[in-house]
Amino acid sequence: MRTCGAMTLHSFAASLDRRGVPLVPVLLDFLLFVGCGARVPHSAQIGVGTILAHGGNGVVIHPRVRVGRNVIIHQQVTIGGSGKSGGVPVIEDDVYLGAGCKVLGDVIIGHNSLVGANAVVTKSVPPRCVVAGIPARVLREDVDAHDIETW
Repeated sequence: MRTCGAMTLHSFAASLDRRGVPLVPVLLDFLLFVGCGARVPHSAQIGVGTILAHGGNGVVIHPRVRVGRNVIIHQQVTIGGSGKSGGVPVIEDDVYLGAGCKVLGDVIIGHNSLVGANAVVTKSVPPRCVVAGIPARVLREDVDAHDIETW
């Protein structure tokens, strides 16, 4: 299943759920998991232009997560609760989530930010920042994520 196919399938399942169609959205979630190895429930709010790079391989997203527009989510990314606060992340527009990163708990990743590969984010990230490490810390501020070569 291609990258754009994964997000198309998610969008279709979400639209069916909003229209009150029973069971089919859950089956489409399962198809997405079988086809891509990605757990992206139809209840997750994901903005237009968001991409699951590498077909979404190993991506896990909490059902209540909100992801903005034009976000790039690489393989093996986890976006979910921490088990402590009950809150889940909000990913704003134009964010880049590097391979294997974890965004956990009631945090906000500010617009136009970049999260490095394998970073573990447990605190909110201001807009226009580059974060990396375990736990993630700000490495650069006032950046434009579109200027980063990997974008």
